Amino acid sequence: MSRLDAELAREQAHLDRARAELARMRTAAESLDASRASDAVSGEVLSRVLARRILSLQDDPRTTLFFGRIDTAATSEHPGGEAFHIGRRHVSDGAGDPVVVDWRAPVSTGFYRASAADPMGLVRRRRFGVEHGMLTALEDEPLVAGVGTGPSALLAAEIERPRTGPMRDIVSTIQPEQDEIVRSDVDTTICVQGAPGTGKTAVGLHRAAWLLYSFRDRLDRAGVLVIGPNRAFLDHIGAVLPALGEIRVGHATIESLVGHARVRAEDHPRVAALKGDARLAPVLRRAVWSSVGRPAGPLVVPRGVRKWRVPASEVQDVLDELVARDVRYEAARALLPQRLAHHVLLEMEASGEAPDDRVQDAVAKSSAVRAYTASVWPALDATSVLHRLWSDPAALAAAAGDDLTPEEQAQLGWPRPPRSKGSARWSRADLVLLDELSDLLSRTPSLGHVIVDEAQDLSPMQLRAVGRRCTTGSATVLGDLAQGTTPWATGSWSEAMAHLGKPSHALVELDRGFRVPGRVIDYAARLLPHMSDGLTPPRSVRDNPGVLTVAHVDPASLDQRLAQLLIGRAGEPGSTGVIAAGGDLDRIAASFDARDLTYGRLDLDHGDDADHPLQLVPATVAKGLEFDRVVVVEPAAIAAAEPDGRTGLRRLYVVLTRAVSELTVLHAQPLPLPLQ
Repeated sequence: MSRLDAELAREQAHLDRARAELARMRTAAESLDASRASDAVSGEVLSRVLARRILSLQDDPRTTLFFGRIDTAATSEHPGGEAFHIGRRHVSDGAGDPVVVDWRAPVSTGFYRASAADPMGLVRRRRFGVEHGMLTALEDEPLVAGVGTGPSALLAAEIERPRTGPMRDIVSTIQPEQDEIVRSDVDTTICVQGAPGTGKTAVGLHRAAWLLYSFRDRLDRAGVLVIGPNRAFLDHIGAVLPALGEIRVGHATIESLVGHARVRAEDHPRVAALKGDARLAPVLRRAVWSSVGRPAGPLVVPRGVRKWRVPASEVQDVLDELVARDVRYEAARALLPQRLAHHVLLEMEASGEAPDDRVQDAVAKSSAVRAYTASVWPALDATSVLHRLWSDPAALAAAAGDDLTPEEQAQLGWPRPPRSKGSARWSRADLVLLDELSDLLSRTPSLGHVIVDEAQDLSPMQLRAVGRRCTTGSATVLGDLAQGTTPWATGSWSEAMAHLGKPSHALVELDRGFRVPGRVIDYAARLLPHMSDGLTPPRSVRDNPGVLTVAHVDPASLDQRLAQLLIGRAGEPGSTGVIAAGGDLDRIAASFDARDLTYGRLDLDHGDDADHPLQLVPATVAKGLEFDRVVVVEPAAIAAAEPDGRTGLRRLYVVLTRAVSELTVLHAQPLPLPLQ
């Protein structure tokens, strides 16, 4: 047996031991009895905690419990140095000593960041090759100045490994610049500008896992939320955090986040952009606070045989004071009865009586005070306010002030207003405005940390909605200005972060592409100068340049050529995504059906839960997804489906950069000029 084989056998033995210790930990957790808690409530809480603990100790035989090892330099305490195996979760032996160290633990930092120039107290980093839960190879990297080993073959193989199904974690391949983002402090809000293939989405998810590990008590109470662009994206990333042992993270799209009503209408893009404009925030604020009226007369409170009066001028002073406090509308309204009752008590005391707090509470709850409160400070709900604005041009004009022109007000108003708020046909943009109104009425609870991906596509009002969920917490904002595909896509991160309510933030740029090969990146980058000024082309750092094929076909044979291509690749490992304009999907699907091709569809109407190696994807849903092989059908049609030329090229840029290994472009129509 060679020395390498002997070392690999020793490491496999350590893996077997780790698996045995994990099974012991799980058995110990299963033996605990939650019914022995001191009371029923404590027992229920303990039962949930134990269930999560047992679930986190589940072993997956398809993977290994560790993927790397670090060896420390000799010290006086440890003359021979120490070795730590790094894995997705902590495993200890019966004495409590570590068998596997969690990748998030401080001691694991060197595995990701140490170098020969800065070894961080390490002398060696070891990576393992894995196949079906067994160690198949190992690769050592001496962390000694002047000793070079070249790029890691195992690291490259793991990055380029074919995959099907949802996104998997990158815990074994995190790069130093990515790790710095992952381990940033919980109070730091970070904005990550990441080109295609730089791993920004995975970095954001691993940051959530690291934060929950490092600040467990704080974030367990406050909560963590991941916001993605659509449901297909959330399905794609949904397995990452559970694989890292974190199952208590919420997932939402921007639509589900602000789901105050059912979407029953679609705005014209121009109107949707206007509703997403930040100028709507002061308009809505004025619409709410203008509901506070002026007293028409004094407050009169009968009590016994006497009537107590508070002059209208004093009532107005109370109203002005509450408005000036800058609290939420409903919170101020709840304070008003007590404020009015206090003035009644002052009148009682001035007449020689000695009322106490019980009298003040009784006065505040009296029918006279309640009726008076309703007359000057009416109860509101978000839908009634927005219904009034879109139905009544005079109300909208009064709330608009100088923020909206008469032409813009006319665009916002309903040409045929519904009779009631219950019959209103709300659009997606309306739901965001309803969320803003709901927060003006009653404060939106804040979470401990929010991660929002594809943030460049959010309107200012959508960014405000996200920001409301982390007013007392922090955020990780992920996106790429070059991939903005909405009419309201942001032009700068400083502007977007201001709308989010996080003007003080750290901006980090990731431009090294690990997932998208060089030929594909270079081809897609031809579009950048035609999309916007100042966009930096990404750079692929992979040795494998990938495969790029651009084929012009006869229109009559396009579907046949596509099917033949897919049938010829049917036996190859990994995933294939066929991306086309939404209007072409049904035709392509019919062609697949006629040829008995098995596939999945990721459009909203046809999505399913199965993991298909072949997926049919509308261009509008492709953002954030990736496939080993991508076939783009009719780039010109994809670009033409967007409302303007710039957005069309940006959509095409997104589509072209979904391939991990191979990109094929099939077209019967002429390609867009930058690609010709």
